[in-house]
This record gives sequence, structure tokens and C-alpha cells, in this order.
Amino acid sequence: MPFGVPTGRYITFVATAMITMFVGAQTVHIYYRPLDDLDAYIEKAKKEKNKMK
Repeated sequence: MPFGVPTGRYITFVATAMITMFVGAQTVHIYYRPLDDLDAYIEKAKKEKNKMK
């Protein structure tokens, strides 16, 4: 905890930052859907690895 910052204000800041981080991550997963094509990436990586052998 930074020097001179009251405990209540510090806890409020940390909680707000954490909630904002969670909401932002959830928004990315809802709108941009980065994990939808994860299976395709895994299969592509496996094929490339087998080609190198």
C-alpha cells in the first residue's frame, strides 16, 4: 500500500481496478470471440510440427 493513502481509498481503488479488468476481459470474449477458432490453430500447429519431423 502506498504511503499516505488511506486504507479505504486504497481498497476502493484496487476493487474498482479489478472489476474493470474482469469486465474488459469478458467484453473481449463476448465481442471478439478469440477462442472460437482455437481448435483450428491447434490442428494447424500439429500439422506444421509433423511436417518438420
